[in-house]
Amino acid sequence: MSDSAKGQRQPVPDATAWREIVARYQQPEPWRSWEQVMNSILPYILLWYLMYHSLEISYMLTLVLALPAAGFLVRIFIIFHDCCHGSFFASRRANAVLGFVTGVLTFTPYHFWRHEHAVHHATAGNLDRRGRGDVWTMTAKEYQGASRWERIKYRVYRNPLVMFTLGALYTFLISNRYVGRSARQVGRRERRSVMWTNLAIGGIIVVMSVTIGLKEYVLIQLPIILFGGAAGVWLFYVQHQFEGVYWERAENWDYASVGLKGSSFYKLPKVLQWFTGNIGFHHIHHLSPKIPNYRLEQCHRENALFQSVKPLTLTGSLKSLRLRLWDEEHQKLVGFGGVVQPTRT
Repeated sequence: MSDSAKGQRQPVPDATAWREIVARYQQPEPWRSWEQVMNSILPYILLWYLMYHSLEISYMLTLVLALPAAGFLVRIFIIFHDCCHGSFFASRRANAVLGFVTGVLTFTPYHFWRHEHAVHHATAGNLDRRGRGDVWTMTAKEYQGASRWERIKYRVYRNPLVMFTLGALYTFLISNRYVGRSARQVGRRERRSVMWTNLAIGGIIVVMSVTIGLKEYVLIQLPIILFGGAAGVWLFYVQHQFEGVYWERAENWDYASVGLKGSSFYKLPKVLQWFTGNIGFHHIHHLSPKIPNYRLEQCHRENALFQSVKPLTLTGSLKSLRLRLWDEEHQKLVGFGGVVQPTRT
């Protein structure tokens, strides 16, 4: 690493200060939790019903209705996400029950995803522990030393048209249906959660096939999953893939720095902030995942420590699409154009 890069590093936030601050916002408020359940799930069901009847009019109308339905599905996923962190309700059982229900609605197994996401929180920004619950990112040196086939696969994977369409569908419809390579690292409860979620989804598909028809079900559910999944993958991508992001090797990795420098403050327009359940305040969420999503903005607004984090705007976030590799020497994300290709004989 260059001396100039080292000199640009910011001091690590005082542990005592930020821990005392976030502790004041970690208690869930039951009425706000239930209000969020009602204003997320009920509109989603209503829109699903309207989409079914719109099939008799025009499929274009169905697709138009799929957009707000996808927005509510994203909001339901944020509830699911909070349940996984145990922050939505004070009761662990209540989080598990609602987590299972919202997990079925979002095609995501509760206990398994909770485990994988906990790994993400413990390893985000750690170059030596990549590959679990994150968007795979190679270093420039790794890319230079990779074979032609490995570089082609990586380029395809990081292509926005692939990542936010096929990648989203693969994640929610296929990857979430099995445990895969994590089988040895998760317990029986996590493996069973995948099975029970699959059975519940299968039951819904059977009921829908008998009542409205399998074709009609697919024509409604697939675009919702595509649009909602694309938005979800984008949010997850931009939370840790932006200019100025923090990445470090294990020996220098720091939890507080991952929160304040390795997680974005995605400042969205109010309507998008509402649909995404305040997840744009990701710098606070990574410091304290126990804060319910509906208290993140308050925590940010009332504390200068978090207001010092540079916001990432909706327009500015589009620049993240060209970032592909981590340049360890200069401590920044770069595009493929910034990498010297190796000469092969």
